Amino acid sequence: MTLIGILALVVALVISIALHEVGHMVPAKKFGVKVTQYMVGFGPTIWSTKKGDTEYGAKAVLLGGYIRMIGMFPPGPDGKIKASSTGRLGTLIEQAREESAAEIMEPGDEKRTFYNLSVPKKLVVMLGGPTMNLLIALVLFTVVFAGFGTPTPSTTVSTVTACVPTAADPEGTCVAGSGTPTGAAAAGLQTGDQIVAWDAVPVSDWPILSQAIRDSQPGNHEVTVVRDGREITLEVPLTSIDGAMLGDAAQTRGFLGVSPVVELEPLSISAVPGEMWDISVRSGQALLSFPAKMVGLTEAAFTDQARDPEGPVGVVGVSRISGEVAAADAPPSWRIAQFLAIVASLNLFLFLFNLLPVLPLDGGHVAGALYEGGRRQVARFRGRPDPGPVDVARMLPVAYTVALVLVAMSVIILWADIVKPIRLG
Repeated sequence: MTLIGILALVVALVISIALHEVGHMVPAKKFGVKVTQYMVGFGPTIWSTKKGDTEYGAKAVLLGGYIRMIGMFPPGPDGKIKASSTGRLGTLIEQAREESAAEIMEPGDEKRTFYNLSVPKKLVVMLGGPTMNLLIALVLFTVVFAGFGTPTPSTTVSTVTACVPTAADPEGTCVAGSGTPTGAAAAGLQTGDQIVAWDAVPVSDWPILSQAIRDSQPGNHEVTVVRDGREITLEVPLTSIDGAMLGDAAQTRGFLGVSPVVELEPLSISAVPGEMWDISVRSGQALLSFPAKMVGLTEAAFTDQARDPEGPVGVVGVSRISGEVAAADAPPSWRIAQFLAIVASLNLFLFLFNLLPVLPLDGGHVAGALYEGGRRQVARFRGRPDPGPVDVARMLPVAYTVALVLVAMSVIILWADIVKPIRLG
């Protein structure tokens, strides 16, 4: 099952990448841009076929993908392929322009270049990929929340704690036969009992029951449970506990000694957008804290420092978690829901990450198109000639720098996933 979980995640990730590129390719072709390649993966080509202008294929390393559109880089400011700039960076920019121009091989290709698109069409093409990831996340989260449900504690007893937890016995296991029995153990509550009332007051969910127990004074109380289809009432000698033992404020509170069965409770379709928004906000916050998290992850990966379970996780780490989900001792519905949630979260992250306004990410091209549109509006307002497409080629040094940083971070995350893996909680 672990292997199945890992393979399932790999397949889901490849499908997500493939659909991301479809999101770019379809509008590009719709707007008349010549797309010469649609590839899933990087490295040597292991399969390909050509249909029309486009070669479709798969490459050996299925960790990404791309489409190749002719004319990604416009001619230089003087309208020529070669610029007058010198030096290493100038040579790099000229080579990129030359390669872009070399793709224009057939009559009429000049009008089918990406740089000739209007600004709105460029935005549609570049946002098509991230939007596809967002749609995948929305569909999967809808299935998870409305179809399977969110983990919700019920009033059904999962486990009964034998003794009241103390600093010496935090698990309440009655070490060496000592300790104070919990009210649940003394009253004979059993796994599978469904608590339906506390002191004759009906309770419909775990938060209500938990609050009722907290507010009750130590002493005898009545708990009504459904056991084997019959409703019975038990007398419980409720004990007390220092709230600090349970992570609450340091105050004494009532303690029964049971833990709930966690069940999947479906949400209404109308609640899904709110859940998606909350997850998106948390994902955005995590993305903003990514640089700081990478510092801590780097220290943990190469020292004895413990790894932050809320820190960055790579493909290897997520695959391992998916394998643990598949092999978990849990109902199939829970395992399927968790797997779909993982895939949905990955797609939501890809959506947000690709919107970062730096090349080579899609957000960098979006930023370039927005700058181009703003520059044209300013020129029109001032009565000046159209300045033409933005020379994105000049940003290639930044793109290569960002790519190197991303590769370095990926290597560090990969190493951390191997030497200090995050396990499923």
